[in-house]
Amino acid sequence: MNFDTIIPRRGTGSIKWDRRPELDPYWVADMDFQSPECVLDAVRERASHGVFGYAQAHESLNDALITYLATRHDTAVKEEEIVHLGGLVVALSLAVRGFVKKGEAIMICSPVYYPFLNVAKDAKADTIDVPHVKVDGKYTFDWEAMEAAVTEKTKLFILCNPQNPLGRNFSQGEIMKVAEFCDRHGLVLVSDEIHCDMVFDEDEQPFYSALKLPDALKQKLIVLQAPSKTYNIAGLGYAFAVIPNDTIRRGFMSDRGCTLPEINCIAFYTAEAAYRHGEPWRQELMSYLKKNRDTFMEFTKSEIPNATTPDIEATYLGWMDCRSMDVSNPASHLENDAGLFVTDGVAFGGPGHIRFNYGCAHSRVLEGLDKIKSSFAKL
Repeated sequence: MNFDTIIPRRGTGSIKWDRRPELDPYWVADMDFQSPECVLDAVRERASHGVFGYAQAHESLNDALITYLATRHDTAVKEEEIVHLGGLVVALSLAVRGFVKKGEAIMICSPVYYPFLNVAKDAKADTIDVPHVKVDGKYTFDWEAMEAAVTEKTKLFILCNPQNPLGRNFSQGEIMKVAEFCDRHGLVLVSDEIHCDMVFDEDEQPFYSALKLPDALKQKLIVLQAPSKTYNIAGLGYAFAVIPNDTIRRGFMSDRGCTLPEINCIAFYTAEAAYRHGEPWRQELMSYLKKNRDTFMEFTKSEIPNATTPDIEATYLGWMDCRSMDVSNPASHLENDAGLFVTDGVAFGGPGHIRFNYGCAHSRVLEGLDKIKSSFAKL
């Protein structure tokens, strides 16, 4: 596929392009690339049937997920451990409502995907935020602060790995230490792994899924994954959970009420196609995104001297620290001065930062970065 091709998206009902049509969008985690041909073929084939009734996961989808988890993540999963979902944000809510009561608390580490900061409200619970810290130039967990902050009312920990917006691909040692912390304090561990197939330099450090933890550390584990980010099919609304423990699985679904949407029939078939046949396309995508990643990091370092960005090990999202600049809100400044739509770091618990989406043609990456450079130069 030619990822340099720019596909016009304005006027297609796209949140990214049509929410603020007067701005140049580099914000929401939605790539501008066409999905792989195998996914498009699955849409055409299912649509040709012509009947779109209520759907359930077909047997070959379950087989595709089990095969994918075995080959990509070296983990054996049983069909009964899989829970099909219409998205991962609703899964976060299900987990909180299933295991946390009013007045109790969840723990998160910011800056992080913004629903993490708000989902406790669904259970009228509290949020304990222990911010990530930099150690030897890399963001990691503040282990001492976590131990100091946890209380007997803390019931659940939500992990974001690979980390959005920091771009960390946490090591096996870090994930083991998180799991041991949760086990020590009796916490349910929810591991959001939606970007797990978007890791750069996998030969150097492969992704370590929480599904690979020792059995003793998986007794209160919920792992969330989806093909949506990797294959750019977020609008189809499909995700899945893997929950090894029967009791935890029942607890996860116990408070669903009438809040779960039906999963549309096309979403099931596109998910199967992506996991069965999308790997060659994924490898091409990651090669292209690596060039974009490198451009973002090198440009920031050489052309925007008052801004910094951490090493990006995964995702197509760049985190830029603008706190050294004379600007109270860099996202608002870029909107008003340069007509750019980037994500305000405040939403992730990181004021003074912006998140830049480089999941687009390389020419667009350069165009957006040039606008940022010119705008910040005026400060």
